[in-house]
Amino acid sequence: MSRITIERDGLTLVGDREEPFGEIYDMAILMHGFTANRNTDLLRQIADDLRDKNVASVRFDFNGHGESNGKFENMTVCNEIADGQAILEYVRTDPHVRNIFLVGHSQGGVIASMLAGLYPDIIKKVVLLAPAAQLKDDALKGDTQGATYNPDRIPATVPLGDKKLGGFYLRTAQVLPIYEVSERFTGPVSVIVGTNDQVVDPKYAKKYDEVYANSEMHTIENADHSFTGQYKDEAADLTAQFLKPLF
Repeated sequence: MSRITIERDGLTLVGDREEPFGEIYDMAILMHGFTANRNTDLLRQIADDLRDKNVASVRFDFNGHGESNGKFENMTVCNEIADGQAILEYVRTDPHVRNIFLVGHSQGGVIASMLAGLYPDIIKKVVLLAPAAQLKDDALKGDTQGATYNPDRIPATVPLGDKKLGGFYLRTAQVLPIYEVSERFTGPVSVIVGTNDQVVDPKYAKKYDEVYANSEMHTIENADHSFTGQYKDEAADLTAQFLKPLF
């Protein structure tokens, strides 16, 4: 594993790169969720399982998360897509990389789905784990992860635990064309969701499966939003099996 840093509009994004064997290989970009970081148990397990299948990966902290620059309150879905695009450019210019895959958990799933919709000619496969398309409806309702506010008069920031959620995050979330952009990707997609997800209603994952031209849906009985405990291995294995080389 090697540590990488990438510049995006004056911010330094920090990531970890896993190398497989060989001169030429496929690479997956792994994207974490809201308030998380690149070193969640789930993403680390996925990176390990992919390496065992000889697929490289790079997982990184979005702006305002983990070791990457930026304030959490300035983070939006739009600038996380910009983060993802910067990582994609890094991977695209690597002469060792053959096919590029996107893997996203929760809000990272929204980023992965929209980035693939913007680069349908570049991305080969996508895996969405408990994708959080609900964030749009939450913002329209005025309740995001327990942070409540008037959706018609969003303040500059909203308290969220020990953090502050930016008003601009919420204003942009209200109008995101999540499924409209995502469905532009017509390559293979795997959608993975737990039946006991208390954070994002599984119906949002099902809608992804409906709008995609070429998707498969995997439901893990009793798994929670983060696929903790025994469910982590199953979610990671499904991801690795879907992305493993065909030869």
